[in-house]
Amino acid sequence: MSIRRILIVAVVCAQLAACSWMPFFGRDRDVEEVTSEQVLYQAAQRSLRSGNYNNAIAQLQRLEAQFPFGRYAEQAQLELIYAYYMAFRPDAARSAADRFIRLHPQHANVDYAYYLKGLAAYEQDRGFFDRFVPTDLAARDIGAARESFADFGQLLARYPASDYAPDARQRMIYLRNLLARSEIMVGRYYLSREAYVAAVNRGRNVVENYPTTPSVPDGLALMIEGYLKLNLPEPANDSLRVLAANYPDFQALDGDGNFRISQEVRNRDRSWINILTLGALDRPDTPPILEVRIPEEQRRTDSGGS
Repeated sequence: MSIRRILIVAVVCAQLAACSWMPFFGRDRDVEEVTSEQVLYQAAQRSLRSGNYNNAIAQLQRLEAQFPFGRYAEQAQLELIYAYYMAFRPDAARSAADRFIRLHPQHANVDYAYYLKGLAAYEQDRGFFDRFVPTDLAARDIGAARESFADFGQLLARYPASDYAPDARQRMIYLRNLLARSEIMVGRYYLSREAYVAAVNRGRNVVENYPTTPSVPDGLALMIEGYLKLNLPEPANDSLRVLAANYPDFQALDGDGNFRISQEVRNRDRSWINILTLGALDRPDTPPILEVRIPEEQRRTDSGGS
């Protein structure tokens, strides 16, 4: 056999061998990809279980970037919300939750995304020391509390039978009370600044929109004080009758049904000389207390008299 023929036979054999091995190379590469995805997901799980949430975030992000259509992609997106939340990154957690809800609205665990979204906003205004030292969150910006209340409301509206619904309901009770108390604080500030219409509106908002909260009598008191300062005795008396009928033990009411205006508003009635001298000079002739009295016939009606 000539050298030329030998070379031709060798080339043909090499080509046949290469063609025969190609499927095996493809299968090996597929196995490697699947194994890599699984290994990366398991590594992220170990980070989550050990509390290394920043490392878990990086691993879950890498998993989604390398295998966006893999079998762990959706689960990684869901667990990324949890990792952000546990890493005290509420804004990132809420963004990840919005993304998951938008991409997978029919997912079996989408209610968990709604729950984590509300939970992230719920904890957003709580600093490190707030967890150990009691503080009144109503005195702060309550924008995150409003968002959390709305998020939990969406969860209950869409998935009332969710496993997370009972906890969401309890948190909404707390948030509702917090929002109402914040309205009272803002209303009292408006009273001190002589913005009486704004104070009345804050009180009315509590009475109308938060009727089951403990702040309702304070809302009525805001309305009474604001109406008094606006020289509107009729609506002031209407609000007073509601207050006396439903909250007879409210601190601003005396035994005769009179309403004593709050200290914040009384201070506005003092002269600047009286304030600067701590009350030593320019004292008023009578105590600066405004009273609104329930009409006698109304009291007899409320008490069952004839």
